Amino acid sequence: MRDSIDASEPSSEIAATCFGVNVPASPFLNETRIRRMNEGRYEGEEIKGALDVVQPGDRVLELGAGLGVVGAVIARNAQPDAVLSFEANPNLIPHIRALHRLNGLEDVMEVRHQVVTVGADQPDHVTFHLRTSFLGSSLIQNERRRTTPVEVETVSYDTVVKSFRPDVLIMDIEGGELELLRHANLRGIRAIVLEFHPDAYGKAGTRECKAILRKSKFTKNEELSTRFVWTCTRDEIWSHPDASWPDPAGGWSERMQTCENAIVKPSETSGFISLSGVQTAQGHDVPMAAHWRNRGRTTLPFGPLNDTPKPLAGRWIWGGVLYRNFAHFVAESLGRLWALDAVQGDIDGILFTPRRPDSPLSLKSFQSDMFAAMGVNVPIKVLGKPRRVEQLIVPGQGFGLGAIVTGTPSFRRYHENNFAKDIAQDGGEKLYISRSKLSLEKGGLLGEKQIEEHLSAQGYEIFHPQYHSVRDQIARYKAAKQVIACEGSALHLTAFCGVTDQRVAVIARRKSSATGMITRHIEAFSGNKALVISHLKSIWERPDTPRGRLAMGEPEMGQIQTALVEAGFITSGTPWPELDPDDVQAVLNKRFKSVA
Repeated sequence: MRDSIDASEPSSEIAATCFGVNVPASPFLNETRIRRMNEGRYEGEEIKGALDVVQPGDRVLELGAGLGVVGAVIARNAQPDAVLSFEANPNLIPHIRALHRLNGLEDVMEVRHQVVTVGADQPDHVTFHLRTSFLGSSLIQNERRRTTPVEVETVSYDTVVKSFRPDVLIMDIEGGELELLRHANLRGIRAIVLEFHPDAYGKAGTRECKAILRKSKFTKNEELSTRFVWTCTRDEIWSHPDASWPDPAGGWSERMQTCENAIVKPSETSGFISLSGVQTAQGHDVPMAAHWRNRGRTTLPFGPLNDTPKPLAGRWIWGGVLYRNFAHFVAESLGRLWALDAVQGDIDGILFTPRRPDSPLSLKSFQSDMFAAMGVNVPIKVLGKPRRVEQLIVPGQGFGLGAIVTGTPSFRRYHENNFAKDIAQDGGEKLYISRSKLSLEKGGLLGEKQIEEHLSAQGYEIFHPQYHSVRDQIARYKAAKQVIACEGSALHLTAFCGVTDQRVAVIARRKSSATGMITRHIEAFSGNKALVISHLKSIWERPDTPRGRLAMGEPEMGQIQTALVEAGFITSGTPWPELDPDDVQAVLNKRFKSVA
């Protein structure tokens, strides 16, 4: 018996029973499928995996409903709150709905005749290719098989997830899973049951699907998974809707959560990743309180405390991790201050935990100055021990390193309304921000003193920010119309000044993603695209440390001069001579090795 691709009226006659679900007769059932359903072997791997991971109260999103049996079995046996199914084959839709009616599942289940798409600029409709057997119908045209094309309405994955809020994703979409996994944000998904289709995208595509799942923190259940069907889950901290990295477009980065009797725990180790942050009074992790750098969460959930934390009365805003290094403080410790403009009513202050457990709990002068420049007019309290806070308001991370360096709308609005309102510009229009007087141990640019001499002759003030207060730095950066700088953290403060008619040139001293973050910060807060000059003959690193930020860059002086002339930062003149190799080695003094 061959499947028909022609639509027909659904039947109420029961043809098979699968895990307690009555399956009505249809042109798509043949003897083999009926027997497999009655034996519980039809889509057995998917059903077994789904029944293992779906929990009572879950919301299940099914992409590729087929005959509707898998979704119905889930709805009947796993007690989910809702199952939302999508099916592109128009001929299957009436039979799926008949199955729902026959089993009294209409209140739990819904099927939509749409294709779920991902990525930007998706069309309103896509072509779906119907094969004689519904099992092979696909968005992907197979030239070797006869198909009938139909146009199907689309809906974006993001729209579906935002409105439906699924916990579990079931996916059998005949090869479309690769494209979806490449672009979909799996935020909020705790478990996935997925069938791979290497005939559509080959072994390489299958490997890519599996790699994406692993990168998204999903772990395959070895007992329930096979070569072509995976059942995989991930820990609560990664499946929570607020567990993904901060998004400058909004999401949890734009929200606040109020926790009564919250437990705040500082780090007990000096490592980059620590067990620290905020728990609810019931001991649950608060993902919105986590600190993120790029796409990595650096503060992970901590378990029960050995000792009862002392209470801290009052109403406080969670500030996050307090860095004592200027660069990381400016770039990573200010991202939640936007809440000062959003919180209603009085607060007692802002709570931070130190980056390292042995750090002093008092603020450095530059930290106090920067908080003042950011408009903070409430106390800052740094907790060295766990405390139970009477009321803690947790705002999302609105700024930091990674994509969030452009800031959320709420953070940028707070910055625009509050930053350095009482600091007037003071200084010349040409400024070179130098690192030449910093220790070689902090990394830098070889020959920077020669660059300073050339720029000084062009009317640039040579500015060493470490010798000036934060207020003085801001005043200078506000006044400058042309800024040239050796790449470094001072440029983050320049970006915060947000001078709209300012031109900035960044001379790279290493190969690092930090340069891109700095330029994105500048563009987002001032509207100006910075010029990056990356002409390095060699990069010298210290063999005693893996930290690339401590490297020394050896510039190609002539090319830097040419780039500045062409961009209008300087006028042409006597060619800048290249560095003498002996002078370079004298500075390096055998403490560095060339890596590029």
